[in-house]
Amino acid sequence: MGNALTGLAMRLRRDGAGDVFRWGTRRMAQKLGERLCWDDLDLPLRPEDIADPAAMSRPAVRAVRDSGLRVGWVCTPPGAGSGGHTTFFRMVEGVERRGHSCTLFLYDVNSDDVTRHEEVIRRFWPGMKADIRSATPHIDGVDAVVASSWTTAHVVASRVALATHRFYFVQDYEPYFYPRGSLYTLAEHSYHLGLGMIALGDMVASRLQQESGIVAAVTVPFGCDTDVYRLLEVPARSEPRRGVVFYAKRNTDRRGYLLAKLALERFHRMHPDEEIHVYGDRVDNWPIPVTNHGSLPPADLNRLYNRTRAGLVMSFTNISLAAEELLAAGCTPVLNDSDLARADLPAHGAVWASPTPAALASALSALVAGPAETAGSPRVRAGWGRTQALVADYIESACMGA
Repeated sequence: MGNALTGLAMRLRRDGAGDVFRWGTRRMAQKLGERLCWDDLDLPLRPEDIADPAAMSRPAVRAVRDSGLRVGWVCTPPGAGSGGHTTFFRMVEGVERRGHSCTLFLYDVNSDDVTRHEEVIRRFWPGMKADIRSATPHIDGVDAVVASSWTTAHVVASRVALATHRFYFVQDYEPYFYPRGSLYTLAEHSYHLGLGMIALGDMVASRLQQESGIVAAVTVPFGCDTDVYRLLEVPARSEPRRGVVFYAKRNTDRRGYLLAKLALERFHRMHPDEEIHVYGDRVDNWPIPVTNHGSLPPADLNRLYNRTRAGLVMSFTNISLAAEELLAAGCTPVLNDSDLARADLPAHGAVWASPTPAALASALSALVAGPAETAGSPRVRAGWGRTQALVADYIESACMGA
């Protein structure tokens, strides 16, 4: 006990009370986490669903001769506003429009009962008419199954009969979500489970080939929902655009929350009269004033984009949908410069800045301090129709032997 107190006193003199408090808090959290097995909560799969690429048999699938397919789509339960789920559900709608029957299989790592999630899906994605079932204990009654993430790829490989056509709609190179270790490895294994790869965008296709040695069966382009994200007709007496907007994902490090927060603090010191709008996650205890909007419906988000001069969009893997949606609404996105993100944003008008607080803040500052531009018709990709058609074409061809 005496040695511990002596060590604490020395640390106080050397590091100060603030550093000692932070160190002590981290140690307490670490000890509590070890006692409660918090590390086990990091595994987003049930242990029995971890598939082994070396044990995978080549599927003995057969062509489906009926005119209508039964297609299962496997994903985790979505939260309101989830961009990845929105894109995945667009693909479901595209297949439904071809006259095929679709079933959404929800994989909840903690429960076989997914009824509580159905209300969220029906409310926020009303265009999708698929039946909704749990992915556990079985995924059956379908001719084809499409995974949506590395976790659901393992589930499909573990729980779907080999005679079923199995696909993986890959929206990002998901090993990059983690440090090299257990989850990185399991995510990388998901590309070696015998599923037909549908790559969303050139970044994903190139990473699959260069990092995992996998050539995607088909690469499909991004789209932009220009029915929602567009320039609004503005009355002649309306106020000019002001302020900036930021999409906050606090617990998703690839979305650059920490750098964005530091950049916006600098920006506020440069332009204290410019309002900072934050949507997505609500943020608290920032040392600067912000306007929290929480999770916004798409139409309300478009109105916010139409009011603001610039948007801060952070992504260290695949491009965020928000970048092109901002452009469609006449709001200039400032993005952290990244070869990965650049690969799938062909539209002109975005501003790329070095991923430092100073560079990002300066880019925002230049936009709000510069002359107000008269917003013309932004050149962005119109809709997701081509993407939906390519996905549906590939599934039909693979399943029906066309």
